[in-house]
Amino acid sequence: QVQLVESGGGLVQPGGSLRLSCAASGFTLDYSAIGWFRQAPGKEREGVSCISSSDGSTYYADSVKGRFTISRDNAKNTVYLQMNSLKPEDTAVYYCAASSRAVDIATMTPYSRFGSWGQGTQVTVSS
Repeated sequence: QVQLVESGGGLVQPGGSLRLSCAASGFTLDYSAIGWFRQAPGKEREGVSCISSSDGSTYYADSVKGRFTISRDNAKNTVYLQMNSLKPEDTAVYYCAASSRAVDIATMTPYSRFGSWGQGTQVTVSS
């Protein structure tokens, strides 16, 4: 059974950093593209970043480009999202999701192909 578990969220001041982790079990990351999504209250779920299983290519939403970095450790079956220079507008529940089907890494679409989801971890950026 596929399982994804996020960790690393918390409360941080503006300008601070957090590193989110997504630990996978029941499948190996080699067979999936992994994405990070976020959802703030009253807003639609947004694709934040994605990493390809085949060649390691990545995608970042314009809102996080230059501040967030996605990486993976296949030996640990874990994907990370390093978040620097955090802003209050980054406040949201962050989810990792896996796709065993082809995803356009350049646009992180279609979202519907991310079929396995974690439970989410809260990130709050506030002074």
